[in-house]
Amino acid sequence: MALAAERCEARLAVLRPPGRRSDADRAAAAEAHDEARTLRHAFLTAHVDAVHDELTAGRTAHLRIGELAAAAALAFPGLVPGADALTAEHALPQAEKEGREIDQGLFFRHVLASPTAGPHLLDAMLRPTDRALALLPEFTATGRADLGSVRIERTDGAARLTMVREDCLNAEDPRQVEDMETAVDLALLDPGTEVGLLRGGVMSHPRYAGRRVFSAGINLKALHGGGIPLVDFLLRRELGYIHKLIRGILPADGPDDGPAGRPRWDRRTVEKPWVAAVDTFAIGGGAQLLLVFDHVIAAADAFFSVPAAQEGIVPGAANFRLGRAMGARQSRSLVLGGRRIRAAEPDARLFADEVVEPAEVDAAVERALRALRGPAVLTNRRMLNLAEEPQDAFRLYMAEFALQQALRLFGEDVLAKVGRFSARSAPQPSNPETAAP
Repeated sequence: MALAAERCEARLAVLRPPGRRSDADRAAAAEAHDEARTLRHAFLTAHVDAVHDELTAGRTAHLRIGELAAAAALAFPGLVPGADALTAEHALPQAEKEGREIDQGLFFRHVLASPTAGPHLLDAMLRPTDRALALLPEFTATGRADLGSVRIERTDGAARLTMVREDCLNAEDPRQVEDMETAVDLALLDPGTEVGLLRGGVMSHPRYAGRRVFSAGINLKALHGGGIPLVDFLLRRELGYIHKLIRGILPADGPDDGPAGRPRWDRRTVEKPWVAAVDTFAIGGGAQLLLVFDHVIAAADAFFSVPAAQEGIVPGAANFRLGRAMGARQSRSLVLGGRRIRAAEPDARLFADEVVEPAEVDAAVERALRALRGPAVLTNRRMLNLAEEPQDAFRLYMAEFALQQALRLFGEDVLAKVGRFSARSAPQPSNPETAAP
């Protein structure tokens, strides 16, 4: 692999930088990459389990996706880009990158598709983050934590997570994904929390000043400026906090796992029910999030959309979950056609369990939080999730997502949008042309 990577780099070195390449340069670069990736694909097809065992000491070490990619770069030179190459790449606008993250996507496609390596990686991603473990004692004592883009407060047994990115209408970037996973971990690990709530905070944006906003989806300005990485955002988001909302958290081995420090025999994960409240809108990634909640409340003047076709990327695991929630025809009109669903429409019930007047959202939230504390709720949600989303089906979807999303990040249509978004002065939400009601 190292020799193949060196040959590829030598061929790229004589070409102009990606943002200034001619058609001939682009064709030559594509040929060089294709040759190297064909060899990587063949190597991983034959040896992915041996590679993963080497990196995880026979599956005794639980490496998160970023750690696994970094370990692979050191142990198997040329298989995935190294730290120096990625650092240089991440400093560039999207249109000026070489596309080295595609090699990471290829690597994780094989790891996740393996029935041996894939489940081990999912388990690693269900473990609590070091940041959450460090903050847990204080949160347990005080019931509060300000993580930056997310605030969490426990009251009456409910962990209330509030997204507070006023600068971009809660459009997600790596900072918010980090804070969201920490907040979800805290809620799941906190012994005083019985149920969780996610809601957008009050915005200062001129158009929405004084109003709560749930989420504007992916931060498109960050995407086109090169600030949305495959591993630390797009994969971490799906395999980290969103997957934890469904499956719960897998505690690290320790004295709290069960009697005498042994793992519990009756369950693998710590799960809790979750409520989401949508004020104003849930666009793109915000709408995707709603598909994993146990109860969703929407204000009557809110709307939902998944503008994947306009953005040019894959909308996370929405393509995996929307068919179950909405049916095939509705899913296609939403993802491929860019349909917007207003909460007042009958089809809004495909996203929300309750649609209430804006002034009644607070009361509806409290009712839902009380209802989800029943003794049989956790067992039944676990069985529902098992039936609706088997973990192997999710794993295989994410295996293909890892590669296809990496390819989409460097698609010509995505790169062509750079000028339009980079010219804007503020971070842009998903589908900014149609974000307002």
